[in-house]
Amino acid sequence: MISATTVFNDLVGRVADRGRSLLGSAAPGNISQMCETLLTGKGEATGLALARGIFDRYDAMTQAERHVFFIMLRDRFDVDRKVADAAFAKWQNDGDAALRGLHKATEPRSQELIRRLNRAPGGTRRLVAMRNDLLHLMDDDANLAPLDADFRHLFGSWFNRGFLALQRIDWHTPANILEKIIKYEAVHEISGWDDLRRRVGAEDRRLYAFFHPALGDDPLIFVEVALTSDIPGNIGAILAADRTMVSPAKAQTAVFYSISNCQTGLRGISFGNFLIKQVVEELGREWPNLTNFVTLSPVPGLRRWALAQKDTLPKALADVVTQAESGARPVALSDLTAHYMLVARSPRGGATDPVARFHLGNGARLERIHRDADGSDNGQKASWGVMVNYLYDLDTIERNHESYSTEDDIIASPPVRRLLKTR
Repeated sequence: MISATTVFNDLVGRVADRGRSLLGSAAPGNISQMCETLLTGKGEATGLALARGIFDRYDAMTQAERHVFFIMLRDRFDVDRKVADAAFAKWQNDGDAALRGLHKATEPRSQELIRRLNRAPGGTRRLVAMRNDLLHLMDDDANLAPLDADFRHLFGSWFNRGFLALQRIDWHTPANILEKIIKYEAVHEISGWDDLRRRVGAEDRRLYAFFHPALGDDPLIFVEVALTSDIPGNIGAILAADRTMVSPAKAQTAVFYSISNCQTGLRGISFGNFLIKQVVEELGREWPNLTNFVTLSPVPGLRRWALAQKDTLPKALADVVTQAESGARPVALSDLTAHYMLVARSPRGGATDPVARFHLGNGARLERIHRDADGSDNGQKASWGVMVNYLYDLDTIERNHESYSTEDDIIASPPVRRLLKTR
């Protein structure tokens, strides 16, 4: 079946072809001139042709040439100072009636350029790929951050919850999407088709993904769910090929054990909070017997943080770091994790651990800490195998979210809190 997105892109492509013929020999010679013409031009067909041409030129560039291109966009298409000064003077003279004009005049021209590029056939997908390149270049050139702010501002509108479609992925899902799930899994590698079938085809497993119409069958983010009888403390039991399946009608717990963002170019655009909350609603309607909605989450920053802070930690916790590095897994590793999760703070506020920031920001509660929960190489390298559960309680999600967002308060269960008092 041909999707509506494909039909629309074909139509836009034909209009762009006509625009290219209309431009003829008048087409700008270099990419900066093409961008300027696109930004100031008014013709629809020629605009589409220019936008597609800019993308084609960009795709042919080397990484170094793309760096120069982004610098050009940042500098040449910044706020027009003359226009902004005139709008400011008008606001001073006319007052609040001129505020909208002042707002428009102070918008970087690059934002409107990105909007017009988005009109090209497949424009949204190509802009996401372009931002992916920009993010990589920003690792060595932080001065590109203002341009990235333009992308984030626009992507935040284009990829808001109203445009996202939730879809359950199962063994009957088209193979091209299933292949993408294997490719994009970022937490617990899918080893092949048999492994994938265990995750999407078994009766006690679910996988849900968000899609956006502009990206077609390419998912934005997906979450893998295990239906279990109780709250798990070991990822091996969930991923095991020979595990005992649980009847969904008898399960009491839904475990979100893997969340994977699929589009690097959309980093910083939040989907996961909507995804988990909507999946909780979906599962609750399908299986009213489910009473617990929890994650089994990695603690990716624990080991790195502990090694960096070892000399400033209380002696008992510093000794735990030494023991863990030597291969031991002392009981007090849970105490160290509790200190990391509840006491340590990011310089920008909130929890230090990135996964904790995500779930606590969604309104979840830090419920349990598990030693020796992840025997994989990645799990040992990141956290000496420690994993945690975050509990999603629909009655307290919003209150927890407000406490974390406004008071920097990390909500944790009493057993986790007590770990701070055992030292």
